[in-house]
Amino acid sequence: MSKRINRAVELLEQDQPIYYVGAHVGHVLTYEQGKQDAGTWADYINVGMEHGAFDMTGLDNYMRGLVDGGPTRSGHRAPTVIVEAPVDGTSAEIARFNAWQFRQILARGVHGILLCQAESAGAVRAFVEACRYPINRIGVGEGLGEGGRGVGSEAATTAIWGVDRDTYLQRADPWPLNPDGELLLGLKIESAAAIPHIEEILSVPGIGFAEMGPGDLSLSLGYLRLPRPLPEEMQAARERVRAACLANNIAFLEGATPDDVAEKIDGGARVISGQREETARAGRAHTKRAMPV
Repeated sequence: MSKRINRAVELLEQDQPIYYVGAHVGHVLTYEQGKQDAGTWADYINVGMEHGAFDMTGLDNYMRGLVDGGPTRSGHRAPTVIVEAPVDGTSAEIARFNAWQFRQILARGVHGILLCQAESAGAVRAFVEACRYPINRIGVGEGLGEGGRGVGSEAATTAIWGVDRDTYLQRADPWPLNPDGELLLGLKIESAAAIPHIEEILSVPGIGFAEMGPGDLSLSLGYLRLPRPLPEEMQAARERVRAACLANNIAFLEGATPDDVAEKIDGGARVISGQREETARAGRAHTKRAMPV
């Protein structure tokens, strides 16, 4: 049996890369699909609500299906699920005014949230605070204010996590800020407006992973299509995000293929996109991963 609720956190804690699956649009959120996806090869499932439907009823049903279809082959009650929130991380005010989205998503029993279009440290701080219960105090007064998440969803969340109410309140907290936390909060740095603030953004406590989002960043910089190879300005932004992640104990997310995943891992990537089981298989072999897949 696993020692963690969140499979992705358990692996990152061991410095093992994690691999995800899930589209930005069109993820089927039904009970039946959840039962099927419980056997996924991936370490976490990305649910795209930035562009996909903000479907809380579907997410409720999907999470129940994952549990009923489990446990996973690694011994976890359900696969890790991380949801892309619709709100932009462009300012503290926007993040605070839309904190209801984070509460709604977390109330379904998911294991993390990805904040897109992160452009300011204030927005990221408001995001982290909105995802925390005020009882959890690590980091408060040291870069973070008090958590703003309220009680009321425990009947649903404890049924998904398989823990009692008090345990859920204590462990539904961001890792690695809280070593016992099970929430994985992520960021996309993907706009020209974010570039001057990369280091400040990624120094906010409570973030577990981050990426340079090449598609949106290229549009923001005036490219109609993502240029290949990346132009110098995008390469520089990618390197700054990577370096800031490494400096702040944040897992760096990057795309990879079976041919270059070993190189990406050796360069510091710990969250791998690409949606292909072959990539995960090659990466897991490269790092001699022991957890069942």
